[in-house]
Amino acid sequence: MKPSAFAFAVLFLTAASAFAAEPAKTMDTPAGKVYTDDKGMALYIFDKDEPNKSNCYDDCAKAWPPFMAAADAQPEGEWTIVERTDGTKMWAYEGKPVYTYVKDTKPGEVTGDGAGGVWHVSKAD
Repeated sequence: MKPSAFAFAVLFLTAASAFAAEPAKTMDTPAGKVYTDDKGMALYIFDKDEPNKSNCYDDCAKAWPPFMAAADAQPEGEWTIVERTDGTKMWAYEGKPVYTYVKDTKPGEVTGDGAGGVWHVSKAD
């Protein structure tokens, strides 16, 4: 490869990586099309959260782990960042913090949908 072609290829790949993908993907499940993490685990919303604020800590967060964001993560479209009380960051969709569920053991499971009347899968319309 000629030096100028190589330089162009490196520049192209660097520019392409600047356009980050959304932090979640979608999957068809028994509950319909839902947002999932990169492993295919369903993401849930918690009715007791406030806009852009998580209220799930301690035992709640053990059962419903927050969908964490990297310290340097940036909002992407409808996906925003919520800072937790310990300074870590988690993802939110349309201002609603999102979580996984420890009882979902394989991709596409939605066993937490409707739990306690306050947990619901994050639907991808």
